[in-house]
Amino acid sequence: MLVDPVTHTTGPIKYTPVTSFVESSFFSKLAELKLNKFKLDDNTQPLKGFITSPQNLSRHDDVCRLKIDFEAFETFEEESKSEVTRNLAIDGEILNLNTLEAFKSINKSQLLEQWAKVIHDQIITTQSLSFQSINKFFILSFSDLKKYKFYYWIATPTLNSPWQIIDKGESLESNGITIDPSQFHKQLFFQIIDNTVQDVSNITLHETGSFVFVDTSLSPLQVPSIHLKNYLYLLAVKGFKQINLVIHRPRGIDSNLKLKLDDSFDIHAFPKFNGWERNNQGKLIPKMADLANLISPNRLAEQAVDLNLKLMKWRVAPTLDLDIMKTQKVLLLGSGTLGSYVSRALLAWGFNTITLVDNGRVSYSNPVRQPLFKFEDCFSDENKGEWKAVQAAKALKEIYPGVDSTGINLEVPMIGHPITDEEVQKGNFDKLSQLFDDHDIIFLLMDSRESRWLPTVLGQAKNKLVINAALGYDSYLVIRHGSSKQDAKDRLGCYYCNDVVAPTDSTTDRTLDQMCTVTRPGGALMASSLAVELLVSILQHPDHQLAANDSSSKFGSIPHQIRGYLNNFQQNKFFVPNYKHCSACSDYVVEAYLADGWEFIKRCLNDATYLEEVSGLTEVQKQAELASEALLEQMGFSGEEDDEDDEWLQ
Repeated sequence: MLVDPVTHTTGPIKYTPVTSFVESSFFSKLAELKLNKFKLDDNTQPLKGFITSPQNLSRHDDVCRLKIDFEAFETFEEESKSEVTRNLAIDGEILNLNTLEAFKSINKSQLLEQWAKVIHDQIITTQSLSFQSINKFFILSFSDLKKYKFYYWIATPTLNSPWQIIDKGESLESNGITIDPSQFHKQLFFQIIDNTVQDVSNITLHETGSFVFVDTSLSPLQVPSIHLKNYLYLLAVKGFKQINLVIHRPRGIDSNLKLKLDDSFDIHAFPKFNGWERNNQGKLIPKMADLANLISPNRLAEQAVDLNLKLMKWRVAPTLDLDIMKTQKVLLLGSGTLGSYVSRALLAWGFNTITLVDNGRVSYSNPVRQPLFKFEDCFSDENKGEWKAVQAAKALKEIYPGVDSTGINLEVPMIGHPITDEEVQKGNFDKLSQLFDDHDIIFLLMDSRESRWLPTVLGQAKNKLVINAALGYDSYLVIRHGSSKQDAKDRLGCYYCNDVVAPTDSTTDRTLDQMCTVTRPGGALMASSLAVELLVSILQHPDHQLAANDSSSKFGSIPHQIRGYLNNFQQNKFFVPNYKHCSACSDYVVEAYLADGWEFIKRCLNDATYLEEVSGLTEVQKQAELASEALLEQMGFSGEEDDEDDEWLQ
């Protein structure tokens, strides 16, 4: 039990321990700094805390309290900060370890001894009575940023010296001494010489002396706070043998003591020390702050996603630019198998704005291959099935509420499919054009070749980053489209640059196996992953979409095309330069679109041969036929039918 120095006039002094109050904002700031600044650095970091000023103590707040909040890591002028808070600033350090095992296994006694030596060295070298010169706090911690739990233990090391109460001392009033209360948020210990309060910056050494300690506790037992201990050790080290001590309590009763230092004190021996804070049950064990219950689940999800990405920067990719991904707006044309997997990979990389476009409904074959859909989506909406794009966007929100996902039911006008309702199809065209304006990155993930033509033209005309992913039965293709802003020699081709004819209708009059996407299921996952990883590599390159084929970024090379084959598990990279007569990305086509807009598109939809004329493919085909005929003539084939052929033509 604590001893009351007023009623017990002899014996050792007992003390009121420090009680910490760590605000949740401190842990939030610690988590932020751990992610963005400290990372794997487990060296000690400086802190600032505050002790409740004696002037602010009350019957309801009567303990010596160490307060730590989000400003603990900030650099500030101690004087000005103390003036604002009217509390006493105290320096500190935090040792934030990287694993819970390290936190548990570290030798706490040795660590406290190490910290006590810091206080001891400061006391040995100082001539000042300032609070900051001989007091400091330390925090041992581990931050579990996945579960948002913080394990910590606070220490305020104090050094023991064998002072004994031998009698009551003289009061301040009896000597006519007053202390300016405005100093109590700056200083707690004062020396009295000739009934005058002395400057705390320098101690007048003597074997005897008079001192005032302004108590930071209002203990009902009038037991002084633990901060007195280091002051008494300081006096013992400086040679004082007997002192008159007034424990001044501005809002309580003063204690007037006469103290004598026991002869057993050895200035050359390292003193006994204490410091670890006890919990509310008086046990010497660490504390744990669980902030998960104080933070909304949405915010926890956001921080967890952010954590996974930032962990890459700690060891593997310190120069990785994560912010650029957060700001990109991504448009996915196609919300089926490829769209589902691409959108999930985008979420994992921290892309926050995703728009999905499709005009199909969820069918019973979809959920097993398309992870954004569930069985009940197949018969929702009066047994018609949910609209794919709308349901996919909703599913993304359910997976990660922080994403800005939108689903749009829209049919993309397709080359080779003549206009049947111009008002509707022009509306779809206008909407698609606006979507391109509103987004930075376009993924072409549709299941027909001709549906990719118009988006390819728009991507070129609007200079957007376009990534195309397509599937065969046991193969896949991932390609990034080039840009007219690239140098001619480096300009990348598009999905159509290998073609010498314009795309045509491939969806009409199809058999069942042609109507369904018949592919080996794993190919979609591989193509989707590669498409997103290719995008991330492009964004890490200083030239972004203008990066040349196989140029290097922070993530390695950036190929133009990736072709994979599941039959032999091989993957190759290819470069196809821009074809000047391409039906989609050639300057002829883009210029015609920019000049006539919808009217140009309408003519192309109605008549693919018109597109071939504009792009120059008609002339290419004509020249190819002439060259073929000339070659046949050189080889001796006249081209005239003879009698021997007649029997094969019957």
